[in-house]
Amino acid sequence: MSPKTVLIATRITEVRKRFVTALQEAGNVAIEVSTAEDLFNKFEAPATRINLVVLDFRLQSSGVETVRTIRQIGGNVAIIIFSGSINSAAEVQGLSGLGISRYINEHCEMRQILPSLAPQLYPDNFNRRTSVRITLGIPIVLSFDDSIAAALTLNLGKGGLGLRTISSLEIGTKIKVRFRLPGSEHEIEAVGRVAWTDHRAGTGLQFVEIKTRDQSSVDDFVDQHSS
Repeated sequence: MSPKTVLIATRITEVRKRFVTALQEAGNVAIEVSTAEDLFNKFEAPATRINLVVLDFRLQSSGVETVRTIRQIGGNVAIIIFSGSINSAAEVQGLSGLGISRYINEHCEMRQILPSLAPQLYPDNFNRRTSVRITLGIPIVLSFDDSIAAALTLNLGKGGLGLRTISSLEIGTKIKVRFRLPGSEHEIEAVGRVAWTDHRAGTGLQFVEIKTRDQSSVDDFVDQHSS
């Protein structure tokens, strides 16, 4: 995956440094700014293509205006908001109206930063809509951290599946899954990686280990049931 350029915009020095370090260690370009003026100026720099803005909603008096200005000068650049800078449900609703629905905890550990940002940095790898998904509610068994849990699927695609929300799973967590497709006596086993999670929508797993036979079964089932 090619390096990306990320703007970290917050007045909190420790947060900027931690996020910049995590991104640079993964080979990305990280730019830190502490004022809205500096943030806006970065979009006007020649030959600088910003892929993602990680934004403190309190960078200036009106966070909504900050986002609107970014949209005006940065087009459809991806934006993630530091969750600790949000004070009310009304602000969340306002951001949703501007197409912003992703948040990140500014105090998360360094090892969690890149996996949390990856769906926005590499949407082709993580976007649930890049491949066909069919609605499917079947029982599934999950194994992780020496624990076993049961859940129901929300949908199934050739590259992964969606589950009803499991709030305890962090992005990047690898879990073993076991399920049986409708009409089949064969039990499919795979290892999935938590690619996205949203308490309102559920949890998405990306297959990272799956036997050829099992992958073929999934592929055939999706092809047969997709319109």
